[in-house]
Amino acid sequence: MKSVLSFGECRGRILPRLFRGRTCPGSTMRRTSPPSKRSENVMSLIETHEVTRVYEMGPTRVTALERVTMGANEGEYVAIQGTSGSGKSTLLNLLGGLDRPTIGEVLFDGKSLGPLTKKQMARYRRFSVGMIFQNFNLIPTMTAAENVRLALAFGGLRGVERKTRAEGLLDRVGLADRMEHRPSELSGGEQQRVAIARALANRPRVLLADEPTGNLDSTRAHELLALLREMVDRDRLTVLLVTHDRELAASFADRIVLMKDGKVVD
Repeated sequence: MKSVLSFGECRGRILPRLFRGRTCPGSTMRRTSPPSKRSENVMSLIETHEVTRVYEMGPTRVTALERVTMGANEGEYVAIQGTSGSGKSTLLNLLGGLDRPTIGEVLFDGKSLGPLTKKQMARYRRFSVGMIFQNFNLIPTMTAAENVRLALAFGGLRGVERKTRAEGLLDRVGLADRMEHRPSELSGGEQQRVAIARALANRPRVLLADEPTGNLDSTRAHELLALLREMVDRDRLTVLLVTHDRELAASFADRIVLMKDGKVVD
């Protein structure tokens, strides 16, 4: 019979090692104590204030988000849920600086992104937030290590330091023995872990994950979200996760933000 680890034992270990003969409670690695409630006096690390996003499609105006106010604190794991078309991905794109609101404000560390120039916004995307997607978006001709080193090159890291950091990140996500493999030689779960290592290359404070488990089976999905949970607990990384899977969200996130028709549901 397999022995069961407490969450405290689980969260301090690299994920692939968790599944060698022992499992975490309920197979979902839930925490043994409830998450603390956010204080109204604590400023969110990343947030939106009364954000509306309207897209013009010829004569048609489509409101993807309407007066959305939400945020996440440092070291918080927030799941964003809703049906297709509810505005989840649009919200993540605004938080990640890939798009700008029609009305309202996106703030990072208390400062509005609105006044930023294109160059400043590119720097924000490179160093303040990391993003992972359902499709892994790895460069197919590059190895896992080369994909991560490329992100580090864009961040200005050079030579031996770049190689060392790339190896450390891949080891952190359990791919120490897969660094020289190309994406076609990796499983879906392994490719997504490379994508996580790449997203964390330049030490962002926030990780935005848009349906990162959509192309994974249930076992790999649990491993991936547990890995993110460990990073939140160990490194005070802030994670905003878009997912359709309520069970996964409830298992790993500190709280869930529900969206419907472009609005946050109370």
